Amino acid sequence: MPRASRAQAQAHREEVVTAAAAMVRRDGVDGMTVPQVMAAAGLTHGGFYRHFTSKDDLVAQACAAACAEKEMEREQILAAAPDEHSARRTFIARYLSPIHRDTPSQGCGLAALAADVARAEPDAPVREVYLDGLRAMIDDLSRLDGREPLVETALLAGALMLARAAAGDPLSDRILTAAKDFLLDE
Repeated sequence: MPRASRAQAQAHREEVVTAAAAMVRRDGVDGMTVPQVMAAAGLTHGGFYRHFTSKDDLVAQACAAACAEKEMEREQILAAAPDEHSARRTFIARYLSPIHRDTPSQGCGLAALAADVARAEPDAPVREVYLDGLRAMIDDLSRLDGREPLVETALLAGALMLARAAAGDPLSDRILTAAKDFLLDE
């Protein structure tokens, strides 16, 4: 069987990273396996090491992709809003929504991976990527005319994590609503 062209190889790699980004947000680092990711991307497990040095490498790239996706979403909200205040309100309402809570595979990688990163070794590749994503969210919130961006980031991610942990119980919706009301009480 002929090898894929460079363009095909790059497309395959992007498909794997996209699949891994969704899977790692939904299932966590330990819940994601290389064979599952490769199958989700429509590829065989055998080609994995042509694209990545290890599962840790893939996890770090998946985390970076998840964070970049949300950073782009924040940029789009800011560009579409009439001002920073409106952009902040829109971002908070979307972030603390039942839809975001219920679709972790498409949600915030910072909330989804916090526990995994906290357990990772200090020099793990995912830690640096995660911190870059965290800093980007804090920086983006600092542009949105709100309260202390570090506190807002912590409240947003923490509320989302708790709401996901309480999913199926009325407490989950109460957590989202209370955090949103607190942040938007001006």
